[in-house]
Amino acid sequence: MRIDDQLTPAALAPALEQLWQLSARKLDLLSAEYDPALGSPVFTVGGRYTTRGWTEWTEGFHYGSTFIQFDATSERRFAEQARLLTVERMASHVSHTGVHDHGFNNLSTYGNWLRLQREGRLPADQIEFCELALKISGAVQAGRWSRIHGGGGYIYSFNGPHSLFVDTIRSCRILMVAHRLGHRLMGENDEFHSLLGRALQHIEATSRYSVFYGEGRDRYDVPAERGRTAHECIFNPNDGRFRCPNSQQGFSGFTTWTRGLAWAMVGFAEQLEFLDLLSEADLAPFGGRARWRELMLKAACATCDWFIAHTARDGIPYWDGGAPDLHRLGDWRARPADPFNDFEPVDSSAAAIGTQGLLRLGHYLGESTAGGRRYWQAGLTTMQTLLGPPYLSTDPQHHGLLLHTVYHRPNGWDYIPPGRKVPCGESCMWGDYHLREAAIYLQRIIQGGKYYTFFGCLP
Repeated sequence: MRIDDQLTPAALAPALEQLWQLSARKLDLLSAEYDPALGSPVFTVGGRYTTRGWTEWTEGFHYGSTFIQFDATSERRFAEQARLLTVERMASHVSHTGVHDHGFNNLSTYGNWLRLQREGRLPADQIEFCELALKISGAVQAGRWSRIHGGGGYIYSFNGPHSLFVDTIRSCRILMVAHRLGHRLMGENDEFHSLLGRALQHIEATSRYSVFYGEGRDRYDVPAERGRTAHECIFNPNDGRFRCPNSQQGFSGFTTWTRGLAWAMVGFAEQLEFLDLLSEADLAPFGGRARWRELMLKAACATCDWFIAHTARDGIPYWDGGAPDLHRLGDWRARPADPFNDFEPVDSSAAAIGTQGLLRLGHYLGESTAGGRRYWQAGLTTMQTLLGPPYLSTDPQHHGLLLHTVYHRPNGWDYIPPGRKVPCGESCMWGDYHLREAAIYLQRIIQGGKYYTFFGCLP
């Protein structure tokens, strides 16, 4: 990508204002036209949200978007709607033992609600309710645990105990919040398991197995691909030995599915921010602060560097860095991404997630430092692209906010419009949510508000 070194957050303020106006209309349209009895809205087909059975991992993004809309605009009706839907529909997600998505669903809802109460934006009359939901969610997520040969472990994916997903680093957030709220996981014979310890072990497993550093771990782990990620890592469930990289939603285990990359970018960056909350006493049993900062920073920088090096000129990635027909686009890195091409789809949802990783890493390192400024400006560059055509959805009949997203290319789940050869023009719930989340992050910086974090819900 070509980084705009002169772009400032303030320059994006008019586009952010337009986004919130469009966002309000999209949320109202979805409320009026989508039947929640069908299941969680996942992605659009012909501009209308529909569901897709796999897991109910997107429901929290729906109601979380409504909380964020209130945060941005102070329109109380959005807060009331989000509060009501969270109470009525999210309890099953708190106790859901079959998924790796607790950090998505429950921090987007109970976490945002609790944060807004602590900030004095909403009545502080449901603090204990939200805290309890987050405590239980963190413990349930931590119970989904596989051990690795030689030590350590990971939160296993819905595929089963053999499967580590790169996505799940963002669910470590729920363990961290539950830990800071004083909770712990109790197992057989009242054995105590540290939620902080399990989160750190999962982060380490992700950095060790899911991220490649050009250090020769396999034939394709070369310096030019430093920062590539594997969507899934496979372990022998009998003895915990690592077997191979794999991919569920990318092209292969040896190519970078860009949404998985984006989850790693933001996951490592926000855990670096959280690390500063922990005391030396908290971290001493796990090797100390310096060890974890080095590990997280290495992974965050590598994944963000891959994004910058392997994304189109305007900061929008194609769905997989090794997609089989990507070469047919010629020198695609030197041009803005083309969502209407005939060969491979872009994935703007990966950009919406990844831009927050770039911004957070840049802020963490310091915007006045050379490294920090590079990531910060790259994040602003991608965000500027997302806030304009052809990515921001202005069609009043289209349910989605962010266009040209991809869900599951290998399974062929994404809608291809008549006359087109690859998916384009559609939205997804995680893309819409993360565009809103990146927007509230920047809006608070522009307005001098409280810095937005997942742990802003803590006292």
